[in-house]
Amino acid sequence: MRDKVLILCPAYVAGKIGVIVDREMLSRAKFSGRWLIQVNSENIVVSLTPKEFEVVNDENEIF
Repeated sequence: MRDKVLILCPAYVAGKIGVIVDREMLSRAKFSGRWLIQVNSENIVVSLTPKEFEVVNDENEIF
């Protein structure tokens, strides 16, 4: 099961729930430090830093 997250920013998706898809990878198999998040209520994937989202559990508690 993929982790649920509360998106904090950017403004156009702030407050929405998403799921972590994977870490963002740059060329030469290096990770960027960002995460790819599928926004549940939109048909988009956003690239966010760890400060731009918070992981939540099924009871909507923030970790």
